[in-house]
Amino acid sequence: MDTSLDRSFGPWASTGRITSTVNARYQHILDKATPLVGLRWCLWVLVFFLYGVRVWYLRGFYIVTYGLGIFNLNLVIGFLSPQLDPETEGPALPTKGDQEFKPFVRRLPEFKFWLASIKAFCTAFCLTFFSVFDVPVFWPILLVYWLVLFMVTMKRQIRHMIKYRYLPFSFGKQTYGAAGAKGKGAADK
Repeated sequence: MDTSLDRSFGPWASTGRITSTVNARYQHILDKATPLVGLRWCLWVLVFFLYGVRVWYLRGFYIVTYGLGIFNLNLVIGFLSPQLDPETEGPALPTKGDQEFKPFVRRLPEFKFWLASIKAFCTAFCLTFFSVFDVPVFWPILLVYWLVLFMVTMKRQIRHMIKYRYLPFSFGKQTYGAAGAKGKGAADK
């Protein structure tokens, strides 16, 4: 079937079709992986472990690892932060009894956090195959600097959470007492 697109772009038209097919399959895999939270994070641990073993085996690429750590720290901050910052947008959670309850909405959803982190680890893993990225540095200084940066950033984030009274984690559906679950007749007995 020869279309006008094929005639005007020649061999590039088939490249566009291949790209759209690959993108559709990639999106299909992501859609299937969305509800599999535990499996996704097991994959993350595996990729993290493989990257760590590669860097340990090569005894290098500490600058790449440091950049990866900074990127993942930025992702964690986005994951722990509310979508509407109370400092700039006003309080999103009710502060008085007559205000409407608004649930915590993350600035960076869990799935996007996982996906960006996996992509970053895969990119960093690929960078370890090019010696130009193996800049000689004294790695303990980078590690100490990253740890200090992590502690300062987390301290600021925790203070923000305490000041505006939000908790970025919820563990399952809220349950009520046994009397509420059995109905009114059971509570009267």
